[in-house]
Amino acid sequence: MSDDTKAAAAGGAPQGVSIALAGSGGSGVMTAGTLLLAAAAKAGSYGLMVRTSGPQIRGGEAAALVRLADRPVDTLGDAFDLLLAIDWGNINRFADEIPLNAKSVIVGDPDEGEPPEIYAGTGARYVALPMKKMAKGIAGSWVNMVALGLAGALAGLPQAALEDAVRADWKRGEAALAANLAALAAGYVAAGGITPPLAVPQLPRLGAMRDRWLISGNEAAGFGAIRGGVRFVAAYPITPATEMLEWMAPALTKVGGTLLQAEDELASINMIIGGAYGGVPSLTATAGPGLALMAEGIGLAVASETPVVIVDVMRGGPSTGIPAKTEQSDLSFAVSGLHGDAPRLVLAPTSIADCATTTQWAVHLAEALQAPAIVLSDQFLGQSRAIIDPPADPGLVAQRLTAEANAPDYKRYRNTESGISPMAIPGTPGVTYTADGLEHTEAAVPSSAARDHRLQLDKRERKLLKYDYGERWADIEGEGDAAVITFGSTTAAVREAVARARAQGHRIKLIAMRLLAPAQPARLAAALEGVRRVIVVEQNHGAQFYRYLRGHFDLPARPASYHRPGPLPLRPGELHRALVDWRNEGRAAA
Repeated sequence: MSDDTKAAAAGGAPQGVSIALAGSGGSGVMTAGTLLLAAAAKAGSYGLMVRTSGPQIRGGEAAALVRLADRPVDTLGDAFDLLLAIDWGNINRFADEIPLNAKSVIVGDPDEGEPPEIYAGTGARYVALPMKKMAKGIAGSWVNMVALGLAGALAGLPQAALEDAVRADWKRGEAALAANLAALAAGYVAAGGITPPLAVPQLPRLGAMRDRWLISGNEAAGFGAIRGGVRFVAAYPITPATEMLEWMAPALTKVGGTLLQAEDELASINMIIGGAYGGVPSLTATAGPGLALMAEGIGLAVASETPVVIVDVMRGGPSTGIPAKTEQSDLSFAVSGLHGDAPRLVLAPTSIADCATTTQWAVHLAEALQAPAIVLSDQFLGQSRAIIDPPADPGLVAQRLTAEANAPDYKRYRNTESGISPMAIPGTPGVTYTADGLEHTEAAVPSSAARDHRLQLDKRERKLLKYDYGERWADIEGEGDAAVITFGSTTAAVREAVARARAQGHRIKLIAMRLLAPAQPARLAAALEGVRRVIVVEQNHGAQFYRYLRGHFDLPARPASYHRPGPLPLRPGELHRALVDWRNEGRAAA
């Protein structure tokens, strides 16, 4: 019994099947993967699809990595049960991303050659199926529809669910639809005609179709932003954040909002500062290079106490780095990367569904605290699609403390006990003020006096530190004298790894932090009560989260660190082995 199967039996991991659809550019594997996921949703399953492509992003090799399961999943499994390759063009580049083993099955087209040795050497069973000839035998059909039918049949999905998914997505003529439904059916039938039958795990008994969403992390973040009250977006397209902007553009018009494509990232940050200054909750979305360009503008938002939200969909860096691959390497810049003492909010969603809730919370916090909020998503969360239960609306909306007309003795930056002072919206009679990047008095008059500088520094820091963030600051699960601390997209893989370790008798607590800045030392201390050993898990080269925690929190003993860079996502099996080794080392030392 595999580790996945053992853990599933103990309630530690989802039960299901993992399928990789691969091919060269234009073969339609991304479309097939998306339709496979949509069919699973219609059949009552949960699932996740991760996109991967070569360094050219478009026009080259690509793969859709799909995991279907009996419960929500936000991480890939340890190995793929099925690799279905329409062709073998440069597929060897995905060898690390599509791990196979002796129980795996490879299906390929014999007219495209034999599987590369890097896959054949895994011991996986190879089955030749002439998919392109099958498609050519049905005039007007595409080979990816044959692959879709084959993959769906092997996964245990009903043919009707696959056909419904194709119909719902179809944008061409009826004749082409009929031809491709025939190709899908041919692929479905072919799966049953393979002798001996393929030993590919199928989904557990499927339930009735439920009201679930098929959504990406970028789309979820956009939805959360709008639900939180964002009505103006200015941004410059950048991989992997562009889809968030593409989704928000039409969605904003439905609620009376506006999206403007700026000429660059410097313009976009300054535009949303202007929009927020005018009283409209505002947002931009970018990736690491864009966030770096926005640094001075974010500092202006800090100094002028203007609420803005910046969604950073992290990717491999530095510089241009690896645009289409994931990495949690913008953390240090997000929490510390502005000149001067510049307190800001930094939040990180822990799942695709949580992209909606955390971004909504970020809008609420930015407006309530009159401060910039950076949301650290990443490529894995942003561009992956998942079948999720609709995220509950926490009821968090943009609410700003504003000044009333003709308020007596109005001072924009009055030193209040909370640190939050009423903000006059331009045009409000009798409460005019100036906002710029210069240090200022309480009345917003530029000042270089030491007293004014200290007073405003204390005020900007105090309003973030004194605010009650409630229980949303982290997800805390389980009990034990050992704890794993993580954040962001690694949470799902860590959660499965911890579940496997618990099934083996290891008592481990999981702490997935959602609010990264300002630091919450009292809350983390309470969460770590009774914990003697800590390990920090993250996906970057420099152990940025570990170093951040060491600098701001008193962690038990000497904490351990498990970190590695992208582009490969962390997997449950890898982390499970690391956690067990770490626990055993601790017991031996005791």
